[in-house]
Amino acid sequence: MGVAGGTGSGKTTLTRALLDRFGNRSTVLFMDNYYRAHTGSTFEQRAATNFDAPEAFDIELMHEHIQMLKSGTPIESPLYDFSDHNRSAETLTVDPTPVLIVEGILLFAEPSLCDLLDIRLFVDTDADVRILRRIRRDVVERGRSLESVEAQYLETVKPMHELYVEPSKRKADLIIPDGGHNLVALDMIIHRISREFSA
Repeated sequence: MGVAGGTGSGKTTLTRALLDRFGNRSTVLFMDNYYRAHTGSTFEQRAATNFDAPEAFDIELMHEHIQMLKSGTPIESPLYDFSDHNRSAETLTVDPTPVLIVEGILLFAEPSLCDLLDIRLFVDTDADVRILRRIRRDVVERGRSLESVEAQYLETVKPMHELYVEPSKRKADLIIPDGGHNLVALDMIIHRISREFSA
C-alpha cells in the first residue's frame, strides 16, 4: 500500500493509524530514508540540495527493497539524518509482513515504484495547513531555523509540489482529505485490507 501526498499533509498520521490497527502484521518503508548519500559534500552544499525532486532519491534501491519485502525477504533500509542533510551510517532491519505500507511525497510520481503498489492512497490537505505543519516539524523536531524553512519552501518545496506531487494525485485509488484524521476514509481502508486477510 502506498501513502503519498505533499509535505505536512498527514501521511505519517495515516500511516501510524494503519500500523496501530494491523500491529505486527504490518510494517512501513519511508521514502525519506532513501535520499541519496552525499559523501564528500560540505554541510552547506548538502543544505542547498533540492530534496523535493525525484533525483534526490535512490529510486533503484527503494524499488529493489520493496520487491524483496514483497517476496518475503528482509532488508536493511537506509536511515536519513535530517539535521545533517545526509544518509546515516546506520541501517534499519525491516522484516516482511502481510501489510507493507510505503510512504513518501513522490511515491506516485515514480512509475517504477507506483507499479509495485496494490493500493494507492493520496493524502490531500490545504497548502496553508501543510506549510504550518512543516514549519513546526522542521523548527521543533529537526532544529532548523525559520528562515531556512521559509527559503527551502519557496525555492524547492512549493515548485516541486506543483510540478510532481500534485499531478501524481491522479494515480491514486483513493484521495483522502485530512489523512489519518479522516475516520470515514480510515475505516474504509481498514475494511478493504481486512477483506484480503479473510479471503
